[in-house]
Amino acid sequence: DTGPEVVMGSTRLKAGTAEKMVLNMLSTGSMVGLGKTYRNLMVDMRPTNRKLRNRAIQIVSLATGVGREQAKQLLIHAQGRVKVAVAMQVLGTSAREATKRLQECGGVLSRL
Repeated sequence: DTGPEVVMGSTRLKAGTAEKMVLNMLSTGSMVGLGKTYRNLMVDMRPTNRKLRNRAIQIVSLATGVGREQAKQLLIHAQGRVKVAVAMQVLGTSAREATKRLQECGGVLSRL
């Protein structure tokens, strides 16, 4: 029971909010469990438009501590693959080697 509704006469507002919160927790937990995150960052994404490319640059920068320009270069060498770009910087290696190492650890950056 979620208690009385906030707006009298409305139906399921409070229950719907509680349900949405539970679903958000489950999906977040799934993303973490599947290795799609690194620390608190979503690293398994496809930057298919300008907004997502900017987000990818920011994620690589935050995950590795490098500046925006270097993050952009890492993404270029990694062919837009955020996980590979982060792995390249963390390991100090090429995109090919970073990809190989990621495959060896099941694609989970935190296992590198």
